Amino acid sequence: VQLQASGGGLVQPGDSLTLSCTASGFTLQYYTIGWFRQAPGKEREAVSCIASTGGNSDGGTTYAPSVKGRFTISRDIAKNMVYLQMSSLKPEDAAIYYCAAGPWPSMEPDGYDYWGQGTQVTVSS
Repeated sequence: VQLQASGGGLVQPGDSLTLSCTASGFTLQYYTIGWFRQAPGKEREAVSCIASTGGNSDGGTTYAPSVKGRFTISRDIAKNMVYLQMSSLKPEDAAIYYCAAGPWPSMEPDGYDYWGQGTQVTVSS
């Protein structure tokens, strides 16, 4: 079971960037997928999560207040991928971004069982 976040890079304030989370060994559709970020010297914080689809789960989304209205999390079930579309990026969005998989919607790192390697997002003019 492996997760991999990708798509990071260097952008200017106000730019957009889309991160991707891919998986091998399991189907993302059946897990809540969370995006977290960690900046140097700071704790890992939740950015967004999307609930699993199917059964009693509706695939609902949750966002941290700091990114609500600017970031959008989504799934491509056919491609077994989850995306984080980020717009109007600010310098304070710069961090290593991680995707994680867990059983239930949660904005806490402890709620996730599987973590991928992160991807660096740098926002600088």
